[in-house]
Amino acid sequence: MIPPPEDSPLRLHHLWSLREDTAVGWDEEGQALVLSGPQGTERIEAPTTVVAEALHRMELGPIRLANLLQPKDEAAAGQDSYTVVLSVLREISHLVIRTLSLEDLKGPVLSVVPVGRTARFALARVPAQRRVRLRPNVTITVQGNAFLLECRALEHRVQIHRPEAMWVVSLLAWPTTPDALVEVAPLPAELTLAILGHLAGAGMTVAAG
Repeated sequence: MIPPPEDSPLRLHHLWSLREDTAVGWDEEGQALVLSGPQGTERIEAPTTVVAEALHRMELGPIRLANLLQPKDEAAAGQDSYTVVLSVLREISHLVIRTLSLEDLKGPVLSVVPVGRTARFALARVPAQRRVRLRPNVTITVQGNAFLLECRALEHRVQIHRPEAMWVVSLLAWPTTPDALVEVAPLPAELTLAILGHLAGAGMTVAAG
């Protein structure tokens, strides 16, 4: 499994949030967190303080997991806490939205939203010379201020919030490679590849002959 990415010198931020239709609360005994929504109910027994804080904050909107750790704790326990939070989030992956953002005050670039009960998302690293293209049966529609990529066969949809992501999507209308995308797209290479990694991880791309 590819480890979750850290923020980069380009100031790419990898954010985490819960689906908007998910509510987080304690059970009657105050011993377990209960996450409820249209897809059912999930219980997290005896969550650590960091896990509880992460889920409550994710209910409100996208967060950087690294912000949950105090600088003084990072060397001693930060990595352990980070690992614990990630483990819990993998268990409830069907409720977790992954968002790619840039620290330029212009808002998120794209978001990968789970829509299936068994949805599991992981960033994909497409080999530099592998030819890929947009999955043929993906539909692109407008939803509010975003473009929405969907496919009935997939358990994620992708919300395109900014033109940078749509540029990459448009270039995937024809077979291409990551190297070619980097050369053609008017974006920093790291951003282009991060967008591609989210699209591929959501199943929006397929191998091209």
